[in-house]
Amino acid sequence: QSFKLLGFLDVQNVPCARESVLYGSLASLVMGLGHFLATSRVRRSCDVAVGGYICTMLGYWFYCRYNLAQQRIRQRMIKEGMKNRILFEGTYLDPEKKQTGSERSDS
Repeated sequence: QSFKLLGFLDVQNVPCARESVLYGSLASLVMGLGHFLATSRVRRSCDVAVGGYICTMLGYWFYCRYNLAQQRIRQRMIKEGMKNRILFEGTYLDPEKKQTGSERSDS
């Protein structure tokens, strides 16, 4: 079963959604409670908690998605490199193959 937040955000299947919601709720609790203990103003503390939730959730969401995109790019580059290595291994296009003087004159 999947859990949908606000009816559209599928927390189980969307990458980074679960962590963003959890970190946002933790930050909301800490910031709201901290503000209440410092000022004893309930309404303002609730506002700080909601603002902290939104800022932390969005901040971690963008951070996590950026890292996920970088990881996918690195995986694609490694996959392409492995494919090229298999394709060119043993041929004259192999970058690791050492060319001798006689091979240089032939090509």
